[in-house]
Amino acid sequence: MNEFELIQSYFNWSIKDPSIALGIGDDAALFSLKDGQQLVTTTDTLSESVHFFKDALPSDIAYKSLVVNLSDIAAMGASAKYFTLALTLPKINHDWIEEFSKSLRQLSEYHKISLIGGDTTKGPLNITITMMGVVETSRALLRSGAGTGDGVYVSGTIGDAALCLKKLRDGLVPSKGELLKLNRPTPRLELGMGLKGVASSCIDISDGLEQDLSHILMASDVGAVIDVKNFPLSESVLSYIKNNGDWSIPLCGGDDYELCFTVPESNKKALKILSQSCNMDITKIGHIDDSRVLKIDGYDGARNSYQHF
Repeated sequence: MNEFELIQSYFNWSIKDPSIALGIGDDAALFSLKDGQQLVTTTDTLSESVHFFKDALPSDIAYKSLVVNLSDIAAMGASAKYFTLALTLPKINHDWIEEFSKSLRQLSEYHKISLIGGDTTKGPLNITITMMGVVETSRALLRSGAGTGDGVYVSGTIGDAALCLKKLRDGLVPSKGELLKLNRPTPRLELGMGLKGVASSCIDISDGLEQDLSHILMASDVGAVIDVKNFPLSESVLSYIKNNGDWSIPLCGGDDYELCFTVPESNKKALKILSQSCNMDITKIGHIDDSRVLKIDGYDGARNSYQHF
């Protein structure tokens, strides 16, 4: 099977989005944007033995490869529309590719996004997805809008994926729920779109709360005070901390793909309404100040958030 036969067999799905003028099969895709919209693009690569274990299920690899990009779109307050897939395979294993393709297609159809192109090549297993979305002109959520006095919030719970990864590396057996948090996180697209006009800045938590919040502080030229006692934690993470006193799991652990954002006091009521409409737990963990540093009450240990190099 050559490259073009592989694409036709596993990735040339029917396109239902009328804004796509030309999808897979030419040198590039064509799509139309409405007036008053901006294009949002993001790219993420997942590599074997770096972002997932060698024995990871192809369905989980496909799912997470798409979710990490959807999470970036959510953090911008945008609506996801299209994606491209660059797939590097050590060999053609039809069972593996079929399971990968099925999972990727199911998730893309659930979120109503279209695969419009990409590339395949031979080499160590790598999956690169470029996601494109749209947002109303000048309404995208940025990292640079946080202001003194804003509250610092996070969605859902944090630390679950990091705890699961620690258990796997320590030879322990995580629960089914913990494995889902690591392998199949939920992109907060509805929340992200609802935060436009409510939040002053936003980022998704991929490399750890400490590091990702620091990106907001740097871009906004502000500081913050957060308190670990306010962190939203699952029962398993809370139990782990009670036994080990290790707050670095929710503070520095990555792969949560929750949203961290700042909200002015004047928008607290709107945030509460949004939380209810999304059926989403949102927790205030601190506030923005003018110190230009991140102070963490209740924790004075090492800050070892994920580093790519």
